[in-house]
Amino acid sequence: MLNLSVIVTTYNRPKLLKETIQSILNQTFTDFELIVVDNNSNYDFFKLIAEFNDPRIKSFQNDNGGVIAINRNYGIKKSKGEFLAFCDDDDIW
Repeated sequence: MLNLSVIVTTYNRPKLLKETIQSILNQTFTDFELIVVDNNSNYDFFKLIAEFNDPRIKSFQNDNGGVIAINRNYGIKKSKGEFLAFCDDDDIW
């Protein structure tokens, strides 16, 4: 069973998101999935995610109508981990 699901929600902050994702991938603990839920940003979100070429990253777009909790809950529904962790798209681990 997968041990940990990390959920990141994002909107229109590609530079910050790249830094956040890289900081998560740089952790010494590697048994996790990284679920990134985007609120239909105005850049090519899926291309940005593909640049990491990491099978642990699962990317989704979901319109949250301005309520970030909707996309956090969406990420929870998509998760497979026994434990959950949350990281905002402007935070570094």
